[in-house]
Amino acid sequence: MEVLHTHCAGLDVHKDSGVTCVRHMVDGKVTTEVKTSRTTTQELMALSDWLSSQAITPIAMEATGIYW
Repeated sequence: MEVLHTHCAGLDVHKDSGVTCVRHMVDGKVTTEVKTSRTTTQELMALSDWLSSQAITPIAMEATGIYW
């Protein structure tokens, strides 16, 4: 059985930045929002707050190159 998360996010991690895509499905309609953040502590804390405010619990992360 497939499970479709109604509120989830994906992160692509780089050395100096990260790109986050938040996906919501409400009443069968899917919306997405993409946000780019620097990797400073302040911006990562703000990203955490944003994800929490979006009711995001499952998050998939991809890191490539030396971060893999």
